[in-house]
Parts: sequence; structure tokens; C-alpha cells
Amino acid sequence: MTNILEQVVSWFTLPALLWLALTVAAYLLAIRLYVRAGRHPFLTPVLVAVVMVIVALYASGTSYDTYAVYTLPLRYLIGPATVALAIPLYSQIARLKRVALPVLVSLAVGCITGIVSAVGIAWVFGASWSTLVSLAPKSVTMPIAMEAAALNGGVSSLVTVAVAITGVAGVVMAGGLFRYLRITDDATQGFALGLSAHAIGVARAYQVSETTAAFAALGMGLNGIATAVVLPFLIYLLALL
Repeated sequence: MTNILEQVVSWFTLPALLWLALTVAAYLLAIRLYVRAGRHPFLTPVLVAVVMVIVALYASGTSYDTYAVYTLPLRYLIGPATVALAIPLYSQIARLKRVALPVLVSLAVGCITGIVSAVGIAWVFGASWSTLVSLAPKSVTMPIAMEAAALNGGVSSLVTVAVAITGVAGVVMAGGLFRYLRITDDATQGFALGLSAHAIGVARAYQVSETTAAFAALGMGLNGIATAVVLPFLIYLLALL
């Protein structure tokens, strides 16, 4: 109990409040920049905000571990925010029933491809076991990825980087791929974003339409569940190689 109280009190210190405010301000500023730049994919708010925070950390000499402690309240909000994604999804439940089979097929292909592609490339280049395990859940949202990797010997810092890069890369490349493949359906775009770019993809989907956001939330949620189920079997097979 004492440790919990000390942690809560630490959130209200001046440095903690400053870093919380800076993080939120960086994201709001990144959104404005993104809109004024005509929604250029390389100026995705999450990417720009991350760069801003990294520059601030470097300039102030603050370590990531210290920053993580100061901004822990924001991390605690990830869970409720993820659950709240069920609201737009519920509004699309009738349509979801009609496309259940394509959704399940896409989920199976996307989940396995997301894991095997990263792990396979890293394995070919001789990556360590902890690195392979840390890269495996890169396409799911952070809480699930952290837990899945931790249970199998992954490194939390590497998981964080892998998940962040995957989300940003997915959002940056999505627009061009959709145009090249002539994918215009909001539901299809949304499911692809959520499946491959997790929460960052969902954030991008909200900027398109409610339907896109709903199916992005579905893709992220289902991929999280599927990865949690499939990952132990793939890791077992990897251990046999």
C-alpha cells in the first residue's frame, strides 16, 4: 500500500506534471501540423509527437525510464480506451455478421503473416531468442504485446520499439497501398489498419469515418486474441529449429 501511495504522489510532482503536459501538447500540436499539411502520411500525429518527445528527452537529459514513471497515468488509460472502442464496433454489428467469413480468413492470414515475417527475417540474420520473441507480437496493441513477450522471455524495451515502429509504418504506408490496390471500402481499410497497425491504425481510422474506425477496432481486438493463442505454438516450433 505504501508503494502505491508513493507512486500516486509522484504523479503530482512538478517534473511529472510538466512531462504529462508536454506529451499531451506534443500530440495536439502534431495533429494541427498534420491537418495543415494536408494530412501527409509522413506527418502522422503519433510519429511527429514521438519525435518531439524524444527531442525533449534528449535535450533535457531525461532517461526513458524516468519519463515512463512520470507519464504512467497516460499508460493506465490505454486499457479503458481500448475497451471504449467497442462503442463504434457495436454500431456496425449487422454488417459484421454479413462479412464474418472474409473477416476470419483475413484475420488468420494477417495474424500469421505478421508474426512469421518479422521473426523469420530476424532468425535468418541470427537474432537472439529474446529478440525473436520480442518481435513476434509487433502487430498487436502494446498491453497484449508486452504481456505475450514477457511470458516467453522477451525484452520489454524492444517490444515497445517494435510495436511503435510497426504502427507508424503501417499508417504511413496504408494510404499508398490502398490507392495502388484500389481498395476504397471503409470497412476493408479499417480492418487492415487495425490488424496490421494496432492502436495507431485505429487512431488513423478515426480520421476517415466511423465505419473505418469500427472495423479497425475489430481488427486490432481480434488480432490481439489470435496472436495470444497462436504465438505459443509458433514459439514452440521455433524452439525446435
